[in-house]
Parts: sequence; structure tokens; C-alpha cells
Amino acid sequence: MSKPLKIAIAGLGTVGVGVIKIIEQHNDMIAARAGRAIEVVAVSASNRSRDRGIDITAYDWADNALDFAERDDVDLVVEVIGGSDGVAKELAQQSLEQGKSFVTANKALIAHHGAELAEIAQNNGVALRFEAAVAGGIPIIKSIGEGLAANKLTEVHGILNGTTNYMLTQMEATGKDYGEILEETKLLGYLEADPSLDLDGIDAGHKLAILSSVAFGVKTNFENVYMEGIRRIKLLDIEYAKELGYRIKLLGISRLSEQGLEQRVHPCMVPRSAPIAHVDNGFNAVVVQGDYIDRTFYEGRGAGEGPTASAVVADIIDVARGHNGSAFFVPQHLMQDVPPIDISDRIGSYYIRLHVQEQPGVIADVTATLRDQDVSLQVMLQKGSEQDGSVYIVMVTHETQEKKVTAALKQIDGLSTVIDKALAIRIENL
Repeated sequence: MSKPLKIAIAGLGTVGVGVIKIIEQHNDMIAARAGRAIEVVAVSASNRSRDRGIDITAYDWADNALDFAERDDVDLVVEVIGGSDGVAKELAQQSLEQGKSFVTANKALIAHHGAELAEIAQNNGVALRFEAAVAGGIPIIKSIGEGLAANKLTEVHGILNGTTNYMLTQMEATGKDYGEILEETKLLGYLEADPSLDLDGIDAGHKLAILSSVAFGVKTNFENVYMEGIRRIKLLDIEYAKELGYRIKLLGISRLSEQGLEQRVHPCMVPRSAPIAHVDNGFNAVVVQGDYIDRTFYEGRGAGEGPTASAVVADIIDVARGHNGSAFFVPQHLMQDVPPIDISDRIGSYYIRLHVQEQPGVIADVTATLRDQDVSLQVMLQKGSEQDGSVYIVMVTHETQEKKVTAALKQIDGLSTVIDKALAIRIENL
């Protein structure tokens, strides 16, 4: 066998500890598969004395992870600190510039700086790998970049955030509203340290930007991802969705066409017959569409120590095998700049929920406003009155342009009989 690949790990949280566990437990198997041994030589974290459930005394300790970039006994740096800037970005830049390969689980880092880091890696003849940054235990980056390399891909969509998928699943299963499920999710420790990353679609947006680059050979552009979270979803929306034949899922959708690149994250009504509608709790799923494969479907756990650490170690093994190709599977000078498609240009159907005072003329005012914006209705549902004399009205539109729905709802929100801001959920017949 070749000489061992010596690695340093920056960050000893759940994932960093998981990486050490896998390497220690499967040391011989990994060496056989990689063609050489993998040796952890140094580690770094914010707190040396913390009990992590593993013995780290065999590894050299660094108070400053940036020291790894200068060490002659380190071939590859693993970063599982997190964050798009700060130490994580500096460590990535310095490690790659010093000729060390770099493996990360940091989706924010790659979404914001992936193109820049890929160019540094390419210029220095080393590897940049980030399989663990997207969809945890699903090897979706490799599947797209290697297994589907013969295809021209046109669409990638999926459930990219396990926390919100868990919450929506539990709302439907327990009959509890958003607020109750949110508190339970916090107690379980499923939310990011900054909950807005999960709840507002930012985490899924990071992952979608990465998938777009890998699938389409376009420059990573997180700034052009439209993001909308699940904070306004009520239990009654989930109940109405069931009645209408749908389930609500927070999806990331990316499509490449002659007009440009469409990237959006938001709640969707998906038909209950669609495979992705049955992906529940903390699981992720990704669907890829190409010219010779039609559609392929991938499902697996989206987060946690085991799945994410497994993806990190798989990247380490790839580097040990000598796989130092382009990070996004296309040389950086061939990555395209593609104009974004604004979400206001979307064509499709919409679920609309209104909360209004129950009095004569309300529905007439609403339907007249929709008609004036050229938005026609397929379905209108109204259930019993609330105790305060208000009522919820649910409508499903025919296909129309998003900007027309937006204009109509802006006018409807201004009606004196409307109590809350209208909610629109896009219907995706995937």
C-alpha cells in the first residue's frame, strides 16, 4: 500500500466525533478500500476538556485550527466547524493554497464561496470535496457528478431540510399546530443554533445552490435563490391539502432552460401520489431529471452524526484514492454564468387561504379582485365559522403567472373584511 493519508479535523461536534468513530472502527476496511491507511494526526475545537464520548488523547491538539494549513504532517484538512466566513473560510483558503486537500460538511461555505475555493484547489492540484454538505447520507453529489455524468440534466428538486420535513410530518400525524410542534422540535435539539436557517428555508437554499452548480455546471449563486420557509403553515392548511389530494413539503427546485436558471425554496402542495410526498420526518429526498435517464429518485437520512460523518469519510477515501478532479466536476473556467429566472415569472396553480370576517359580499369582493388580475379558480372551500365570527376560505387557482397572484393578493389584503395576510402555496405536479 501507499503511505498513509494523514488528516487533521477542525471541529469536534457531532459530525467531527462521528468521523473519528468511523475511522477508528473501520480502519482496516477503509484502508483496503482506499488503497492506503487513513490516519488522524491532529484535531482542534473550541473546548479541549469537553467530554465527547471518545478518547482524543492519541491525537495532537491545536488551539488554532488555522495551524493545520502550515503543518508538514497533514495531507488533508477536514472542516466541520460551520459558517460561511470566519475560521472556516480562512482554513479552507489557506489549506488549499498550501497544497492540502480539503473536505467539508459546510453547506454555507460552499454555497457562498464554492467557486472561489474550487479555483484555488484546481490551481494547486488538490481536492475540494463537500458530499456531506448536501442531504447527509445520500451520496447525491457523487451520483450527479459521476453516475449521471453522461446526461444533460435539466431539473433537480427535493426535500433538503430534515427539520422542517419532520415538523410538517408531525403536524399531520399528531394534529398539533405549528407552534406546538416547533416547541417540541426545539426540545429534541433538531433545530440549527440559528433556527431561521431551518424555518426560513436558508439551509435548504444553501444546498440547492450547490446542487445547481453540480448538476448544471453553473457558477454557484446563492444570492439568486428565492427562499420562503414554513412559519406561516397552519394545521388547517395541512388538513385542506389532504382534502384536496396533496401533502405540503418544503422543496428546493432548480431548473435550467434556455431562458436561464430557476432556483427556489418554498412550501409546495405536491400530489399524494408523488413519491416525494411519502418522504417523512427527518429524511431527505432528491429527484434528478436528465435526457437519457428520465428521472432518478434518492432518499435517505438528511442529517445526524452517522449519515453526515459517513459522507465526510467517503470524501476522504476518494482523496486517498487520488481523485483530485474538479470540485464541481467541470473545470472552473468552463463553469457558466447563467441569468436567473425571477419567481414572479413562474407559471402554475396556487392554493390560497384567506381569513375573513363572515359577512355579505366578502366572497364577491375576493373573486372580483382575482378576476381583475386574470386569476381564475378551480376550487373554493369554506368550512364552519370560527368563534369570533370569522371564516377561512380556501381556493385553488387554474394555472396562472405568479405576478398576477401576487398583485391580486396585495389588493385582497387591503380589503376591510380580511383579517390576516393571505397565504399562497405553490402547487407542484412533480
